[in-house]
Amino acid sequence: MSAFLLLIRRDLAIAYRQGTDTLAALLFFVVTGSLFPLALGPDPATLMRLAPGIVWIGALLAALLPLERLFAADYEDGSLEQLALSGLPLSALVGAKIAVHWLTTGLPLVLIAGPLSIMLAIRSEALGTLLAGLLMGTLALSLFGTMASAILLGARRGGVLMPLLVLPLAVPVLIFGTAAVDAVMWGLSPAAHLALLLAVLLVAALIAPRAGAAALRAALE
Repeated sequence: MSAFLLLIRRDLAIAYRQGTDTLAALLFFVVTGSLFPLALGPDPATLMRLAPGIVWIGALLAALLPLERLFAADYEDGSLEQLALSGLPLSALVGAKIAVHWLTTGLPLVLIAGPLSIMLAIRSEALGTLLAGLLMGTLALSLFGTMASAILLGARRGGVLMPLLVLPLAVPVLIFGTAAVDAVMWGLSPAAHLALLLAVLLVAALIAPRAGAAALRAALE
């Protein structure tokens, strides 16, 4: 556990020193969300109806941006091989990368989503449901994305293949997340949709670390 926490601390320090990936993801999210009112017009009714989908799609695409380099730097300088020889299970290594991706990308996206949603005229009663869904959804995206990054490690044009691998897995997250907000806006309970989103998260938590560890093992052999 101490080695696991030290690895998270190390990667967080690297992400803080570099910072470009996180900043690019956040700027992409804000700029994407800000362009929709310009394209659709300032009508609050139109923006309110489309706001959940805009926020979710923006968060999904922004979360993809840092994934290509998630393992690549450690793979290129030999650190990944040293970590594999240190005795730390590869599934724990994948888990640390998942945690770092969510802390540096997913969580900031959730924090920015609140002001962005207000700008898009979302109803106040739906804002809490949107943020709750994004908390689970961004974590699921970190799980799927980290698994995909491990699978594509060392592949040529991995950045092109990344969306093709992650986006189909993210479709249930997008559907249940937006459906929960739509339910609130229609005066219905979002509990069923949030429960399904939680189920997707739990399945991802069971599969992603093991699949990512197997992919890293194959890449290092």
